[in-house]
Amino acid sequence: MTTKTALVTGANKGIGLEIARGLRALGMDVLIGARDPIRGKEAAAAIGATAVELDVTDEDSIARAASRIEVLDVLVNNAGILLERGAPPSATPVSMLRDTYAVNVFGVVAVTTALLPALRRAPAARIVNLGSGLGSLAYASTPDHVYARNTLLAYNSSKSALSAVTLSFANELRDTAIKVNVADPGYCATDLNGHAGPRTAAQGAVAAIRLATLPDDGPTGRFFDDEGEVPW
Repeated sequence: MTTKTALVTGANKGIGLEIARGLRALGMDVLIGARDPIRGKEAAAAIGATAVELDVTDEDSIARAASRIEVLDVLVNNAGILLERGAPPSATPVSMLRDTYAVNVFGVVAVTTALLPALRRAPAARIVNLGSGLGSLAYASTPDHVYARNTLLAYNSSKSALSAVTLSFANELRDTAIKVNVADPGYCATDLNGHAGPRTAAQGAVAAIRLATLPDDGPTGRFFDDEGEVPW
């Protein structure tokens, strides 16, 4: 059998690295996408993967990375940022939304579009976008839900937008063998949140790894954590 190839963006640390580690353990050739080439090479060496310099906000960087990949079986759009530190929506500058969306939304679209030709060359590719329960409109619109009390305008809305992006790609590709889904890692202790989460990065990688290895009859255009389906 031909070895599958997977690319994980933002994978030099945290959940991204654990996703890469998990896919490598399953026998895939894993590409560690990282803005910093030195950190990317260090992370890749630690798990037996290959580093690819990739800044998801830079079109030239994306194009260079895509030019290296002929066939891609798995794309995990993990790169993401959280810039807010507790400010209410009314105190959130628009510039912060622009910077957040540049990575969490526009970066996902740019990378996915650039790599779609390579994904189409694979027999049955999988695209996994790292979302968050904080982006669930169902949770946010339920007053007594814990996530309804989290008012991070830029981050939360970017993850809601990511869900819409995921559905758009899933619908475009529904007649192909490519499956596109959202994985919610849960509240994990990572650099993103100052290591405040109660879950480990390895626990946060579980849902993404599962969606990256879905069988042919698996779902597409859905939202999952490691316990099951999450409402949009």
